Amino acid sequence: MENQGPKPIRCKAAVCRAAGEPLVIEEVVVDPPKAHEVRIKIVCTSLCHSDVTFWRMKDFPGVFPRIFGHEAFGSFLLTLADGRKGKLCFGCVELTNGLIEHVNRILLSKSPLTILRTMLSPFADSPEFSFVPYGPGPANRIYISGLYDGPRRVVESVGEHVEELAAGDAVVPTFLGQCSECVDCRSARSNMCTNPGFAVRPGLPRDDTTRFSDGEGNPLHHFLGVSSFSEYTVVDVTQVVKVNPAMPPSKACLLSCGATTGVGAAWKLAKVEPGSSVAIFGLGAVGLAVAEGARICGASKIIGVDLNPEKLELAKEFGVTHFINPMELGDKPVSQAIIEITDGGADYCFECIGLAALMADAFRSSREGWGKTIILGVEMHGAPISLSSREILHGKCVMGSLFGGVKPKQDIPVLADKYLNKELQLDKFITHEVDLKDINEAFDLLLQGKSLRCTIWMDK
Repeated sequence: MENQGPKPIRCKAAVCRAAGEPLVIEEVVVDPPKAHEVRIKIVCTSLCHSDVTFWRMKDFPGVFPRIFGHEAFGSFLLTLADGRKGKLCFGCVELTNGLIEHVNRILLSKSPLTILRTMLSPFADSPEFSFVPYGPGPANRIYISGLYDGPRRVVESVGEHVEELAAGDAVVPTFLGQCSECVDCRSARSNMCTNPGFAVRPGLPRDDTTRFSDGEGNPLHHFLGVSSFSEYTVVDVTQVVKVNPAMPPSKACLLSCGATTGVGAAWKLAKVEPGSSVAIFGLGAVGLAVAEGARICGASKIIGVDLNPEKLELAKEFGVTHFINPMELGDKPVSQAIIEITDGGADYCFECIGLAALMADAFRSSREGWGKTIILGVEMHGAPISLSSREILHGKCVMGSLFGGVKPKQDIPVLADKYLNKELQLDKFITHEVDLKDINEAFDLLLQGKSLRCTIWMDK
């Protein structure tokens, strides 16, 4: 009897063949998921500095050929019971009165028109909307996806022992997992799941093997267990988070890494209090997300430190109250400027670049007695940091942070709801959009310092 389970899928992916080389759009094969894994369709992804760091890396853990990408939004692939694939269509409803009432679910039906009529029936007699068929749109539209052209019996494209997710769920993959069962997951003191545990591997976490191969059958390596620069990918179930389907895909995508890391560092790790002072070294996407998190927490002074004066106006929109350009201070150290603004030093300092010298500057800028310095940047040269033991003795401390201290399955849905309730700002992080075929433009924009986040659409 023929195996009725999920079959390999051929799709497009952006493949990097060697360190620092442009990505090439190729047809790849994505194998079915194994136990504890899911196969998802990527709707959109975005480029993070971590992708660029490993893209440049010539030595291990830089391995090639590889499919990069780890910030994404997707939905589950459904395989019809007779082995055929249903067609996936997208549509959206634009609310002309500006009120956003999102719907995003997959319904089984005989035709896309039946699906759309079902989705739109509550609004059928209202003049407040206009239907715009096919393709993701701006933030004030409703995204609808439907599976059709097949029988109602379906097989979810998940491996054995996957029970928490259902076909059609809106999901974001994350580089850090949460099994919810290990000692770290059960503790409020850590977000470092140890089952199977975080590491930069060339394969998936449970067996370090790949689910990707190229057109000639040669293996392609994964990146951070996600590899979202592909139309389809396979991810461990501990690294898949279900989010409110009302989330617009491009905004949900940001919760996979950068925005969550920054907001979480202020909210979950530092636990910034109302009225406190915050200093942020580096106003890229993560730094601005820290500012947004500090704003939500009620910080009264949010100091941004950056060499680019063009960051000032944008930083204000994320709650930054003071801006310091070290090039304009003359001989005055940055730490002295921050101590003067805060009358003794910032309560919380965040290093978001990845330079040992800046980590030391952030530490010196924190207040004696209770000042906390939170390290978010990965030191790009592998250099150690040197700190004054006297200042540590006087009450200062340093904290490390992976993914902002966030437990993905527990906290990302909270952030999604905060966005939908207009408590969390995400829209302004997205400065550019490109199609998958133009993904190298996203690299150019980030390397030139022209973008915060560039959304990469798989099928716009």
